[in-house]
Amino acid sequence: MVPQQNVKAVAAVKGFDFEKLCIFMLLCGVLLMSTGCKVERIDAEQKEAAGGVVTQGAEAPASASAAAPAVAPVVEDAARKAAAELSDEIKNALASGEGPHVIKLKNGMSVLIKEDDRFPLVNVRLFVHAGSAYEEPDQAGISHLLEHMVFKGTETRGPGETAREIESVGGDMNAATSFDYTVYYVEVPESEWKLGMDIVADMTFNAKIDSEELKSEREVVLSELERGEDNPGSRIFKTLQSIVWKDTSYQWPIIGYRDTVKGISSEDIHAYIDRLYQPQSMLLTVVGKIDPEAVVKEAEKLCGSRKSVAPVVPPTSFEVPASGKTTVKVVPGKWNKAYIGAAFPIPGLDSAKIAGLETMCELLGGSETSRLYRKFKYEKRMVDSISVSSLTLERAGMLYVFATLDADKVDEFWKELMAELSSVDFNDFTDREMDRVVINLEDSMFLTKETLSGLASKLGYFQFFEDGQQAEENYLYDLRNVTREQLQQLYDEYFDPEKLAACMLMPEGVNADAQVFEKTVAENWPAKSKAAAQADVSGPGEAATIELANGSKLVFIPDTTLPYTAMSMYWVGGDADLTSEEQGLAAMVSQSLTRGTESLNATELEDFISDRAASLGATAGREVFAINAKFPSRFTADMLPLITEVISKPRFAPEELDRARQDQISAIKRKEDRPLSLAFRNIFPFLYKDGSYSYFHLGMPEVVDNFSRENVMAYWQKQSSRPFVISICGDYDREALAEFAKELDGKLVTASEAIAVPASSWGGEKDLTMTLPDRNQAHLMVIFPVPGMEDEKTTAGLSLLRASLAGQSGLLFRDLRDKQGLGYTVTAFLWQAPKTGFMAFYIGTKPEQLDQAMAGFDKTVKMLKENDLPEAEILRARNILRGEYYQDHQSLLSRSREAASLIVKGFEPDLDQKIIEQASKIDATQIRELINKYIDWDNKYTLTVKP
Repeated sequence: MVPQQNVKAVAAVKGFDFEKLCIFMLLCGVLLMSTGCKVERIDAEQKEAAGGVVTQGAEAPASASAAAPAVAPVVEDAARKAAAELSDEIKNALASGEGPHVIKLKNGMSVLIKEDDRFPLVNVRLFVHAGSAYEEPDQAGISHLLEHMVFKGTETRGPGETAREIESVGGDMNAATSFDYTVYYVEVPESEWKLGMDIVADMTFNAKIDSEELKSEREVVLSELERGEDNPGSRIFKTLQSIVWKDTSYQWPIIGYRDTVKGISSEDIHAYIDRLYQPQSMLLTVVGKIDPEAVVKEAEKLCGSRKSVAPVVPPTSFEVPASGKTTVKVVPGKWNKAYIGAAFPIPGLDSAKIAGLETMCELLGGSETSRLYRKFKYEKRMVDSISVSSLTLERAGMLYVFATLDADKVDEFWKELMAELSSVDFNDFTDREMDRVVINLEDSMFLTKETLSGLASKLGYFQFFEDGQQAEENYLYDLRNVTREQLQQLYDEYFDPEKLAACMLMPEGVNADAQVFEKTVAENWPAKSKAAAQADVSGPGEAATIELANGSKLVFIPDTTLPYTAMSMYWVGGDADLTSEEQGLAAMVSQSLTRGTESLNATELEDFISDRAASLGATAGREVFAINAKFPSRFTADMLPLITEVISKPRFAPEELDRARQDQISAIKRKEDRPLSLAFRNIFPFLYKDGSYSYFHLGMPEVVDNFSRENVMAYWQKQSSRPFVISICGDYDREALAEFAKELDGKLVTASEAIAVPASSWGGEKDLTMTLPDRNQAHLMVIFPVPGMEDEKTTAGLSLLRASLAGQSGLLFRDLRDKQGLGYTVTAFLWQAPKTGFMAFYIGTKPEQLDQAMAGFDKTVKMLKENDLPEAEILRARNILRGEYYQDHQSLLSRSREAASLIVKGFEPDLDQKIIEQASKIDATQIRELINKYIDWDNKYTLTVKP
């Protein structure tokens, strides 16, 4: 489970873009515990266990002793009658403007409705003012445990039915617990919006809390708790919250403690529901392709008869301590790197200082153009990464500084960081830096509208916590009008060394004394005395694929929803352009490519990009190399020449190559600190014995350390000379981009055709066991070789099989997680290149349960070989494939990447849609034939990471 919490609420609000927020949440591993049936398909090269994506069960046998929550009586006839007709007042409200429209039901529940017909989807979520901050200390974790239990059955649905119903129509469901709220949500096809509302209401009001199921689920939560302790960021944050928020209900982690979780009973949970699950403390949001009047009627029918039977006391803010004491804690462990977190208390959401605090943090450490990042990462090269964030909860908050570095640099870094923090002067920040922060914070808020989920989360946050959308306008006004003087006052008030709490995770054997670090603060940061117009451009035009003169291709995908341009440029190559002695070189080139051009050094380039609220990056894969960019379309005339120069005249400055080497070696060490990341780093070299698939993508540290500038330049010269595919998605300037692509094709391409990627041979060793000491969980993957994407029909069948196995209602989850309680995360994933691929079963479990987990996988394979999948399972899997596709391809960049990556590999850009169509025609007999052909237990590969 991934703790997410309001960093200015939930998703990309108050100046945080959602991706940055997710990274922060995964880093901390403790901010919001999300539970649900969605099992992300794992990209075996890139996905890491950063905090625990959950796959929550839904099996809960009915129990005569399980009392229904006493939230409110249900009077169906009255509800239906009330829902039959809407008052003129409600009808007029729904007809006024574009919305969002907010309606208050008679029982006090608020309903927010926003029409959005961009996608054939509807997002439904229900916010409840109940989270870990509303718990008693001896019941820490009860909010999160309840969120688990709602997936174990309701009064109206049997075990697993909620997940099966949603997944069977191609939908997605989840839930999340924070300090201040719990939210239940689904995203479904437009035709199933009533089902989505019904499921959310059923989970919220009718959860069955069976004592036997609770006993099993406690073990799952305890396993999740142990998994979080394997994450450096999680350990640090839990330590800091107990110091910064001492003597408040924010001081304990959302997931609770081992002893408190073990002691929670079904009676405790029912009492908690009765106390907090009141309609007047709830907000239902429905966003998507909907009829607002029909939604209000359905809300009245489902929720209108629920009565608020207990008083609701508005939360009271926790005061920021007037004084404090510098506190540093050092925690030794088996880490490759040192991890440092430092925090300061700040006020909560009701403060008028939030926009200024977030601006301050962005200037100091919010991006690669920020002051601390520039100094300690680029200039002094002391850290792998450093960031500063403002974490704002409903009643209190925290300024959070986080850094990763080598242990031998900690003493020097800590001293210089304290000296730097002691002398921050906001008069030193230029107008350009100030403007850049404002435009990027504004941009991150605007881009939440790109997906239905982001839009629903943003609208719900402002309504639930700040009483309406005017709060967004107020925040933007404050953001645009903050002054240097105000920033300095905020800094002096809250960046106070006497209130500093720090936690350092240090590798074992390193001499680190907390008192020495506290003394360093006092010596280098003494406490201060307290005193008071755009040119005309062409439109996007029609969708098209254009052949360029030298074999390259240009793809246009118009979408005029947002004034943004997303661009993906792909070549065949990546690791396939390397010899076995050059493993890691492609990754290093991708990291170095955007660190300067002939006319701009690295920091100047970053400033240029950030000033335009743009993004630009390069990635290398096992058979492709790619550059991706996204920017407001009004900056097209600025960005296209920059991208041209990045590609044709990269600087590859020696100092930047040194940084890239250091970053890559550090990334290797970090992966080897995390069990699941360690598994994914080794999976390809284990499975394949030759060719680019057998490489360590990041290479080995000693090899990376010896890559020269000449190696980098030679690689890029070879890679960039081949034909490419550029895919453009958004509301773009078609003529300018067509000219840009033609110019690059003429300037760069000298090779007549792309490199051929040979198929790799499978490895001879079938078992790999690795050990990572001082961790709690074991990780097991059972892997089966399968054909590549070129076999479309087989790919469609295997995709159906994967979908039937994965998910909360999937076969693996129901058996190994729900019935046997073996693992916190259980899933299946499918990885395919054009000519090769594999399907894997994965479980994270206790070390002593590995044999039982392996037996469970064996049992599943035997069952699949002996029996046809039921038609209901196949229908569910088909709908999952369709639902996943639409959910994963909402952003502009996701669509530009899809088209470019498929075309460059020799496929049509609509291959994924064709596979979904093929899957709709495959029956149970054909799936079983594929299972018997490819899911061969005697030919399996087994990868295990043990503590």
